[in-house]
Amino acid sequence: MVRTRQPGLLLGEWAVLGVLAEQPAHGFAVARRLEPGGDVGRAWSLSRPLTYRAVETLEAQGLIEPVGEEPGIAGGRRRLLAPTGRGRQQLESWLRQPVAHLRDVRSELLLKLLLCGLAGASSQPLVEAQLQAFAPLARKLAGEARRSPTDPVVLWRCESSRSVVRFLERLARAGPTGRSPR
Repeated sequence: MVRTRQPGLLLGEWAVLGVLAEQPAHGFAVARRLEPGGDVGRAWSLSRPLTYRAVETLEAQGLIEPVGEEPGIAGGRRRLLAPTGRGRQQLESWLRQPVAHLRDVRSELLLKLLLCGLAGASSQPLVEAQLQAFAPLARKLAGEARRSPTDPVVLWRCESSRSVVRFLERLARAGPTGRSPR
């Protein structure tokens, strides 16, 4: 799992918290959604053991709690989990924060955008903040590319930043997002 700027939580733990914020669920259901073919796993996947570890961590930190039970498929009971007030508040705060580095767009930003959609929240504030953070960087990298037109690292960073800015501008033009289909 990838560490984020928020102390104490890994990116996979944010994913689990975001899935549970959409609706209460048991660990197995969360794990299914975080599989590579799942609706969230297509952006950020997590193995079943790491999903259960994330559930344990979130519960130990008081960010999620049991809110009910349902019958299991093979007998027994499954605990339904949901964010606590503090967990929901931390998730909402994290979803508004732009990512710090271009390299975090594919993982952290894409997950944040997806979780905003699941929560039925507008991603526009995040998109706008991210554009403000990356547009100056893209201009700076374009200048570096003009000065070093054969440096592959400089060219890669320039093209990556241009691509991210175009992506964010397209999202900004699309307007507020609603729920993502499952």
